Amino acid sequence: MSMRIQAYTQVQQLYSTKKSVKTSSASQVSKKDAVEFSSIGKDFQLAKKAASQAPDIRKEVTEPLKAKIQNGTYEVSGESFADKLIEKFYAAG
Repeated sequence: MSMRIQAYTQVQQLYSTKKSVKTSSASQVSKKDAVEFSSIGKDFQLAKKAASQAPDIRKEVTEPLKAKIQNGTYEVSGESFADKLIEKFYAAG
């Protein structure tokens, strides 16, 4: 049991020593916080802004499809649908 107390005391002394060194060096050096963004970060922010300003629904794409569905003229090729389904299945796996 005395080994545990001794080990605890040693760890506590180490922590106290390192802590005091940090505070004394911190008081001697004055640094300002700064934030810098990489070019990738700037590009990401620009893309995020553009995406947030874009409409959720592209009406130039959806309106003609809606009209075809309502008129009953929209046709889906079963073969084309199956090909795309299989393509997505293999791409995901």
